[in-house]
Amino acid sequence: MDVLPDFEQIRDAAARIAPHARVTPVLRSAALDTLSGAELYFKCEHLQRGGAFKFRGACNAVWALTDEQAAHGVVTHSSGNHGNALALAAATRGIAAHVVVPEGAVRAKVEAIERAGAILHRCAPTQAAREAMAAEVQRATGAVMVHPYADTRVMAGQGTLALELLQQVSGLTALITPVGGGGLASGVAIAAHAIDPALSLFGAEPQGADDAARSLAQAVRVTTVVPDTVCDGLRALVGERNLDALRTHRVEVITVTDAETIAAMQLLWSELKQVVEVSSATVLATILKQPERFAGRRIGVVLTGGNVDLRALPW
Repeated sequence: MDVLPDFEQIRDAAARIAPHARVTPVLRSAALDTLSGAELYFKCEHLQRGGAFKFRGACNAVWALTDEQAAHGVVTHSSGNHGNALALAAATRGIAAHVVVPEGAVRAKVEAIERAGAILHRCAPTQAAREAMAAEVQRATGAVMVHPYADTRVMAGQGTLALELLQQVSGLTALITPVGGGGLASGVAIAAHAIDPALSLFGAEPQGADDAARSLAQAVRVTTVVPDTVCDGLRALVGERNLDALRTHRVEVITVTDAETIAAMQLLWSELKQVVEVSSATVLATILKQPERFAGRRIGVVLTGGNVDLRALPW
């Protein structure tokens, strides 16, 4: 299921997840507005169930299943927020969630997946090992695969964030999300442009995992990037379909260094008073890195997650 969702599917997803997902708040900071020279509207998905936007996509995927499909449970591979979100979403329907977790994943995130009630399956820390183990679990259990970012239902669920934000704040001229596998960026782009085709869309990507920026620049999907970044939530290579959506909706991907991102994370903690994880801070880092691109705009800034390991802060 890696076909891009359309606007109708995103609207259906919004109705489907409404009984389970939180409507997350939008916060402002006069200090950060001054610093950036723009009006920043922070969409606080770190306050979503499970501490990340991922619950939207996982919840839509779980509740889109027929009763017959759901009876076998769901399976995914994830080192963090998607696994946690799928386990929480599965619990709302009373079904099993199998999560394949690579060795070396952030301890706090793995603990959260376990607390959410998932059945954990360990594998080597490679994409191939993750996919092989997930396929094995799928064969053994009959569980439905819910891919972290290439699943149509997941992308549609993530797109509901844009519907919600554009209802909460009128007159936005730009919207920025982090970019990893591209599930959020593509879902948001489709929804946002269906509502306002003139909206400028941006993606923030770590310099050490810049495959989306390179792929857009070279007009071919670049798969040779070996991720080297503290942003553990953004290490995945952008999906083929997700990249298509970024291209179609003219999403401009800007890269930031880990140092710039960590400085932005500290600013979000100190000025916005919000505990957000390092991957979330890429959006503010991008705005501060290129102030001339964003000056004077009303910008929707998506803070994607807040599952921070307080025992291992990046500073």
